[in-house]
Amino acid sequence: MTGPQAARLPGDRLHLQHGPIDLVISVDGPGREAAFHAAARRFATVLEELAAELPHLRLPVPSPLPGGSTARRMHRAVTPHASTFVTPMAAVAGGVADEILAAMTAVPGLTRAVVNNGGDIAFHLAPGEAATARIAGLDCTDLGQVRLAASDPIRGLATSGQGGRSHSLGIADSVTALATTAAEADVAATLIANAVDLPGHPAISRAPAQSLDPDSDLGTRPVVTAVGPLTPDEVVTALKRGLAAANAMRKHGLIAGAALTLGGQTFTALPTEADQPLLTET
Repeated sequence: MTGPQAARLPGDRLHLQHGPIDLVISVDGPGREAAFHAAARRFATVLEELAAELPHLRLPVPSPLPGGSTARRMHRAVTPHASTFVTPMAAVAGGVADEILAAMTAVPGLTRAVVNNGGDIAFHLAPGEAATARIAGLDCTDLGQVRLAASDPIRGLATSGQGGRSHSLGIADSVTALATTAAEADVAATLIANAVDLPGHPAISRAPAQSLDPDSDLGTRPVVTAVGPLTPDEVVTALKRGLAAANAMRKHGLIAGAALTLGGQTFTALPTEADQPLLTET
């Protein structure tokens, strides 16, 4: 495996890649160049640090707090979900995005910064600033947009599901979650996607996770490998299970909202009418 790679992309963005980590970073403000250098410096050792703690990070919580700063972010994000099976690896993409953003925001003069780790995104917004992210389905269908203002507590967005980079215990096409950090959004999206399910349905194929990936933190748990035809009512039933999980997380302050898609249908867990909506449906 080659070492960390850095390149400039059109639009004055920075691309950082090392192994499975693939970041696209954008920055506004007079501190842009210094922030790009800070991101590249911090990125240089992130993968090595995580690899050194992989055996620990593949253990379900509750477990002892790991040593590295990125690993600690992951561990803190998953700990509130310890009542179900989850390991810090459920927050790895978001945790890396948060870690790189933290290195960048130590630099003064940033008005806005976005670290996108394959769709798991960490945001920095100076007072008065805002950012908009669009949510798309697997077929590129526009599912809506999220507008974050500096006054909002939300700084993380993440997506999981059958179209993601990891195996899922559920059948959701995709679940996008909003939370205070990218790591928190990452684990929430993963667990909500797991909850979108029809256990025992004959149209759903599953296999032990380790039969597909010997290093999977899911062990022998059956992950979904294919989803056959489902009736509209079955799609609604599965989505309602995921929506119940999302609303429970909202009730406990773990997410601000979520969008769940399956079979061409979308359910949303949104703030109450008294709150400012973050997700605008199209």
